[in-house]
Amino acid sequence: MKQRSLLTGHLCMMGASTMWGLMAPLGKDAMANGISGLEMICFRVTGGSICFWLTSFVVLLLNRDKGAEQTKERITPKDYAMLFGAALFAIVFNQCNYIIGLSITSPLNASIMTTIMPIFTMILATIVLKEPLTSKKFLGVVLGACGAATLILASANGVASGGVLKGDLMCVAAQFSYSIYLTAFKSVIQKFPAITCMKWMMTFAALVVVPFGIPQFMELDWASIGNKTWAETAFVVVGGTFFSFLLSTNAQKVLRPTVVAMYNYMQPIIACLVSVLIGVGIFGWNQLVAIVLVFSGVYLVNKSKAKDDGQACK
Repeated sequence: MKQRSLLTGHLCMMGASTMWGLMAPLGKDAMANGISGLEMICFRVTGGSICFWLTSFVVLLLNRDKGAEQTKERITPKDYAMLFGAALFAIVFNQCNYIIGLSITSPLNASIMTTIMPIFTMILATIVLKEPLTSKKFLGVVLGACGAATLILASANGVASGGVLKGDLMCVAAQFSYSIYLTAFKSVIQKFPAITCMKWMMTFAALVVVPFGIPQFMELDWASIGNKTWAETAFVVVGGTFFSFLLSTNAQKVLRPTVVAMYNYMQPIIACLVSVLIGVGIFGWNQLVAIVLVFSGVYLVNKSKAKDDGQACK
């Protein structure tokens, strides 16, 4: 039963990583064609909260025959405070930094910055959750980073990055913020169903972000935005927000923070595979080596037990 839960967790993270891997180029294109970074964040948190609340009502209706005691959410003031904190680090700080950073730097540089998140998470898990820094975990994170770097640098060969330091630093801050969320708020995420966690987190995030975006929405020329841009924005909201956060939150219940963070290395791989499938990229040795290194890293980190796997790395 435990192995089945772990498999489900890994499949959920693969699904979430696929959505996030597609979101970077699609979101960047939308923000280059009429949607600003702040507007995209507002679309994400508002659309995401609507999706999660609608899903919550559907689940409640489906479970109405089980009785009020079984379907009622028992959330204490302390739980609300924790969910608010989780919303700040997982969504507000993370997305504000990443999306605005992506809007002023290149997708390539943004992808490079995402590779630092598992390293942050490994360090914070050691400090906050007292997880031992085992040799397997350390080697796994290094292998994953090498795999992602191999693919990203191969893609950058002969191509100007077009990066902006401010945007790059904002992308790094986004990764650090999400690492804090994975480690410091693990207990509250495990306590409630994924839909319950995310509907409140998205709602809190919307309450914080949307007031800052209202002036831009008032000036937005809705009629001038093309159907392609709206379709890309819809994917960011539904795929890159609703489904990805739903899947990743479920995965957090059974996978350790460092394992969850390792799937960040899949995002450039997804972008590469999609480019091959649509005929704008090629699959060569660099891509194969990168995939082997990333999945070997995920395997090693997963095999590195939280408490009883060997000695801590010196």
